[in-house]
Amino acid sequence: MKKILVTGGLGFIGSHTVVELQNEGFEVIIIDDLSNTTLSVLENIEAITNKKPIFYEADVRIKSDLESVFDAHKIDGVIHFAAFKAVGESIAKPLEYYENNLSSLINILMVLKNRNLDHFIFSSSATVYGEPNELPITENAPVKKAESVYGNTKKIGEEIIKDSCKAYGINAIALRYFNPIGAHASAKIGELPLGVPQNLIPYVTQTAAGIREQLSVFGNDYATEDGTAIRDYIHVVDLAKAHIAALKRLLDKNNKNSFEFFNIGTGKGTSVLEIIQTFEKVNNLKLNYKIVGRRDGDVMSCYADTTIANKELQWKTEIGLEEALRSAWKWQQNQTV
Repeated sequence: MKKILVTGGLGFIGSHTVVELQNEGFEVIIIDDLSNTTLSVLENIEAITNKKPIFYEADVRIKSDLESVFDAHKIDGVIHFAAFKAVGESIAKPLEYYENNLSSLINILMVLKNRNLDHFIFSSSATVYGEPNELPITENAPVKKAESVYGNTKKIGEEIIKDSCKAYGINAIALRYFNPIGAHASAKIGELPLGVPQNLIPYVTQTAAGIREQLSVFGNDYATEDGTAIRDYIHVVDLAKAHIAALKRLLDKNNKNSFEFFNIGTGKGTSVLEIIQTFEKVNNLKLNYKIVGRRDGDVMSCYADTTIANKELQWKTEIGLEEALRSAWKWQQNQTV
């Protein structure tokens, strides 16, 4: 049984990926510092899969903590999620984002290099494309100057990985996510931001639940059909399964280069107002929202061409937008019972 280390494995995408890894027969070791999640997620992963992952409460920025985990286990691959991820916050707190997101990545790559280990999956982002020249975005689109500090940490992160793969013989895949939403069908795990949500869907669900008074829509003067920004919203379980496909590609030595990257989305753009209207329709409720000014760091429109990921990873999305928004609301209701 292959042992896979998942950093940030109790977070939103991490926890769903851990579930899929365990469903596929991998043994999972989680490192998480609980800075943006709670320990209850570990129990809920066990409730879904009937298997409890090995867990270390640790900070990947502390290299000695990381080393001790590698000392205790023969690790066959690493999926690295542990990073700060809020666009707006990153602009207000640049040093915190650079320090956290880059030092943790460098520490993991150093451990892999020093131990001659391999198989690294990096949680990257479509933000590396900046404001795209063409839509949908293919992997051939240029990586641009980032619109936010968060996006820049992903851009720099990919450069660090690429250079490390070339120099040290590490094999790695960066998955450039578009916008993960939704929750596990069991409603036992989902997006659980601590404090004020920085992403659209948890703000939508918390507004619907009465936790937030009103949802702010950032800008209705974009050059889109309804004036609001367009994103590619992918169900988190589909996204989690992309990590399994990427990991197997490396373990089976099917990668064509030591460093590869893939767009992970649905291939369809949806505006903020369409999200609100669809959420209202499928859950039979009304949302209190208002239009406010644009937010720094946001691009107008961003959605994927998934042709390459579909072909190379033998992966495709299976869960639609309506089901994603139903599951997000079911998860939110589970938190407020």
